[in-house]
Amino acid sequence: MPSKKNKEYIERGERKRLSEIAEESFFPSWSKWGPYVSERAWGTVREDYSSNGDAWNYFPFDQAHTKAYRWGEDGIAGISDRYQLLVFAPVFWNGKDPILKERLFGLSSKEGNHGEDVKEYYFHLDATPTHSYMKYLYKYPQQRFPYEQVKEENKKRSPFDPEFELIDTGVFQDNEYFDIFIEYAKASSEDILIKIEVFNRYHLPAPIHILPHLWFRNRWSWGSEEQIKPDISLESDHSHLFCVCASDEMSEKLSNLPFDYQLGKRYLYGPKGNAILFTENESPVADIQSNRFKDAFHQAIIQGRKTELSFQGSKSCFYYYYPEVQPHKSVQLYLRLSDKKLSNPLKDVEEVFKKRIKESEQFFSSLHPKGASEEEKMIQKQALSGLIWNKQIYLFDVSLWLDGDNKSHPPSPSRLHIRNQHWRHLNSMRILSMPDKWEYPWFAAWDLAFQSISWGLVDINFAKEQIWLLLFDQFQHPNGQIPAYEWEFSDLNPPIQAWAVLKLFNMESERLERKDYIFLEKCFHKLLMNFSWWVNKVDSSGNNVFEGGFLGLDNIAVLDRSIKLPHGISLQQSDGTGWMAFFCLNLMKMSLELSSINPVYTSLATKFFEHYIYIAHAMKKRGDKDYGLWSEKDGFFYDVLTYPDGSFEEFRVRSLVGIIPLFAVECFSEKEIKKYSDFYQNFLWFMRNRPDLVDNCVIPIEKEGEKHFILTPMNQHQMTRIIHYVWDPGEFRSHFGLRSLSKYHHLNPFEFEGNKVLYEPAESCEKIKGGNSNWRGPIWMPINYLLIESIRKLSQVFNTEFKIKIEGENEMNLEQIADSFANRVLSIFKRDEENVRPFFGKNFPLAKDPHWENYLSFHEYFNAETGKGLGASHQCGWTALIANIIDELHHKTT
Repeated sequence: MPSKKNKEYIERGERKRLSEIAEESFFPSWSKWGPYVSERAWGTVREDYSSNGDAWNYFPFDQAHTKAYRWGEDGIAGISDRYQLLVFAPVFWNGKDPILKERLFGLSSKEGNHGEDVKEYYFHLDATPTHSYMKYLYKYPQQRFPYEQVKEENKKRSPFDPEFELIDTGVFQDNEYFDIFIEYAKASSEDILIKIEVFNRYHLPAPIHILPHLWFRNRWSWGSEEQIKPDISLESDHSHLFCVCASDEMSEKLSNLPFDYQLGKRYLYGPKGNAILFTENESPVADIQSNRFKDAFHQAIIQGRKTELSFQGSKSCFYYYYPEVQPHKSVQLYLRLSDKKLSNPLKDVEEVFKKRIKESEQFFSSLHPKGASEEEKMIQKQALSGLIWNKQIYLFDVSLWLDGDNKSHPPSPSRLHIRNQHWRHLNSMRILSMPDKWEYPWFAAWDLAFQSISWGLVDINFAKEQIWLLLFDQFQHPNGQIPAYEWEFSDLNPPIQAWAVLKLFNMESERLERKDYIFLEKCFHKLLMNFSWWVNKVDSSGNNVFEGGFLGLDNIAVLDRSIKLPHGISLQQSDGTGWMAFFCLNLMKMSLELSSINPVYTSLATKFFEHYIYIAHAMKKRGDKDYGLWSEKDGFFYDVLTYPDGSFEEFRVRSLVGIIPLFAVECFSEKEIKKYSDFYQNFLWFMRNRPDLVDNCVIPIEKEGEKHFILTPMNQHQMTRIIHYVWDPGEFRSHFGLRSLSKYHHLNPFEFEGNKVLYEPAESCEKIKGGNSNWRGPIWMPINYLLIESIRKLSQVFNTEFKIKIEGENEMNLEQIADSFANRVLSIFKRDEENVRPFFGKNFPLAKDPHWENYLSFHEYFNAETGKGLGASHQCGWTALIANIIDELHHKTT
């Protein structure tokens, strides 16, 4: 990213808009409208009012087209205003489906043999951070969508079988499908142009129905008192066009904002078509014989039932029917959603699109690192576009959700004890970066931290806002805990927020030549609370060895680590303790940075340095006990199961659990430390007076006549052994990156009390945490990113003298190892020697098809042996870190 000195760069197009909105408060104008619509609202915790907490079955997909949502809408490539009063989304029908194609289809955890996932194909091709231009591709079969076949076949399959995917049904055979491109271009912040282009990829003509929908989110049906609904009505001024006017002027304003927010009037324009339809965005009522409910358009188009009222409602659509889209040809439809009455609204649409597309090209061109190949630029652009498309408004008032809106009809009393009863303070109306708006249409604490780093490449202010929201009073618990994720806010994700805050601070300093101390300081204060919570809550023994639960690694252990063990038994976790050492080092660095503006912070730097030492030492020796988390025999860190009588058992599983302590690494020159004189004196005192603690976790080294210090929870001998495991292809090194479990366990499974851990490079056969994610072998992008960063830090001090030798291979220094891992994960998305991108998998029949081969999916994780994408197909959150990996490969920054 060019520096602020490049005025031309700052003052044009998208960069100019970003600089303008940075000065605006509340809701910046160019961000008022965006892709804030979830791709799945059904089956979520927010919509669950059951007595047993079974969110998937309480509100299944089959009810989504009839039942009104309480906490937010969903759609395909939908957009809404900042607080989602009004929503636009395109809807389609191929003439054969039992329902309109309003939303993406997928399976619940119980329906899928490897957890829940979306069974559709769609791609985020382009997007600017202010949403001035966005492009989305949805692939729609021309045959009847095989909803039941996908469900039934997956039910038959065991965890040992592959998933039954949409491609396996044959509906894309012979290219019998539509490519539907949805594009948005803003003429101004309140004036949005829409283009829908439908390509027939089949060799015969095919019909398509296009129904652009405009509707108000239902805010009126939930309380005990009747509210005035907003209204969408027919505009008769345009005899040559379709036009409806959506107005919320008479309806209730949002009550819990510190300012007035209302849309006023919005006009949707389109060319004349077959009909304009209206209904109400409400659930059907059993004793009312009417079809003016949410599913009225399904009835009107598919069943031929006419709507009763043709001129107004809270939900509307334009109806266009194209009886024959010619083979290999397309039909185009332009629309406009504006705050103004326009006499000729479609006149200049193509010119506006051309201008915004050009600006998007300029924006990404200025972002791509010098020296990146065209393929790398494409990968980076689509990764970041997916990140931008996965913004969503997160509406959730936990207290209201627990108690219910209507006191006359409260939820079941049991729901108060199922989940989130301690999070009544959490009240969100925020725009958040979601991991995946279908599979994870809710934030997750460590996902969001990683996502903020990728956001730092495109919009540093939004990136900082995202990480701050986790620490904001309406999110962070008064006791200091950061909410984990919607399914259970009280669960534990790794404490990486301090790392993310410091990373963003440094990115802004290096790239834009400004230091945001206000951001750093306000986050630091809240992170102090979070650190105290971790120490007091999780370090139950007081010996600086941490439990921490599953810590985001679902099934990595032989036991479900999120379940408390009975009879005083505890699991001392290498990864939990490693994450806490990582936390300490980042708080230490933040303290030192802040001491440059306020020397009071120097003492906190000392505190976190010393706390880091205590944790790092405890990993090797637990208090006065004769065991630690380090196994000198194996040269690896393990989890340890401890019993009340003092006995213990090592879980000798070589997994990420033992690699994560390597992430807790910082390198300082003596010259750097001397800048902080008080800290330097305290540092030297501790080094002289507590050699029993520091000898195994501070490595002094001479480089070019200057002393350096490496802070890491291991000595150089131990570090060498860990990195040797990392680089060994028979252990952690895959052709596609760092495995999450050593390949050693392929032939040597670990067993404990009838439970077994073995190397599974793809989907898991184990159903811990629902079986939705597998940490027993696959490649995970965020872990690879942290590994690469840590090894690069070490390489700056060790230079080329620290080398790893694998039998039959050349010696490799640390910089070479870091670059190799970066190129390995990047190869997942690049064409291989067979001209196929590995994420497709070996058996994907269309991997070389010109209408598929350059459309990328950024999956949740990847098969360690083939590179195939697994889990959530668009976890553009942390997998968007591939954009940072590309950037840092060429800039070589950490």
